[in-house]
Amino acid sequence: MPKSSKKTEGSFSDTFRRTKSQTQQRIRAFLDRRPHRSFRRTRRRDYIRPLTLPNYFSFNFFVTKTLLQYKSVFIWLVIVYAALTVAFLGLGSQQAFANLTDTLQETGAQVFEGNVGEIGKAGLLFASIATTGLNETPTEVQQLLAIIFIVLAWLTTVWLLRNLLAGHKVRFRDGLYSAGAPIVPTILLSLLLLIQFLPLAIALIGYAAAAGSGLLDGGIEAMLFWCAAGFLTVLSLYWATSTFFALVIITLPGMYPMRALRMAGDMVLGRRTTIFLRLLWMVLSVAVIWTIIMIPLILLTTWLGGVWPVFQSIPVVPIALLVMSSLTTVWVAAYIYLLYRKVVDNDAA
Repeated sequence: MPKSSKKTEGSFSDTFRRTKSQTQQRIRAFLDRRPHRSFRRTRRRDYIRPLTLPNYFSFNFFVTKTLLQYKSVFIWLVIVYAALTVAFLGLGSQQAFANLTDTLQETGAQVFEGNVGEIGKAGLLFASIATTGLNETPTEVQQLLAIIFIVLAWLTTVWLLRNLLAGHKVRFRDGLYSAGAPIVPTILLSLLLLIQFLPLAIALIGYAAAAGSGLLDGGIEAMLFWCAAGFLTVLSLYWATSTFFALVIITLPGMYPMRALRMAGDMVLGRRTTIFLRLLWMVLSVAVIWTIIMIPLILLTTWLGGVWPVFQSIPVVPIALLVMSSLTTVWVAAYIYLLYRKVVDNDAA
């Protein structure tokens, strides 16, 4: 046999053995880090990992206080994010808001006279505004730009907080120019996060179909549906909990997506429920703040539009919607990063 063929076979077998050895080492390392085994009982002492965090309200105040401490930096981030949104995606349509408020224009003033039923109408109007954004159906380019802007706001917030909390004197310009380096792996992890939410989306689609067909009226069919929907929902939430931390870890220099996922999985091991409850509290906090601010504003705008018709042409609600969206994006990014920092500090202690 020619020497070249022997060298080729030798190099192939060496590569195969090296790859096999590396794979076995990764599997052993993974099993050493993870106490759970299929079809085996995991003892509590093996998976309980203490995690000391501030209470829910205190942590919300801590996040807000941190942002206010460096308000001169993050105000610029909110302004730039809002300006990019208006420039490339447009401001919400005042005409769309006027069409939605037609049912409230005649009786909006009754809220101030004690007719509480109008608050329910305003709540429905708020839900419609929150889901549609007062914009027409965006094009594919606008949807892509919206994703890019959210990713850039996320990266800039994380970069600024990491450097500011480390004691470095940085400006918003530094974060805007330097934070975009890991944008490609961040987008890849964001796509993975969307894939992880597919089981939840399937459960919601199934619920809509089952509700329309009367499957949920009762019986064994309804029980089986709720079991399947609950399993799909828990599966999505189980996967996504660690991916949120991976989106923070990926911003570290020299980090790769799969390594970030492995590190995030190790961090949430034995704490997944605690961390998920914190993320759920974040969503509820945002929903409550939006409700407290937007519903009274909608009611007041509707009442003033009925008193002074010229007021109907002023885009108060679209501007408020833009400001709230920008503030929410920055606050949510800060919340997740500071939660990640608390977990890291807890492990270091």
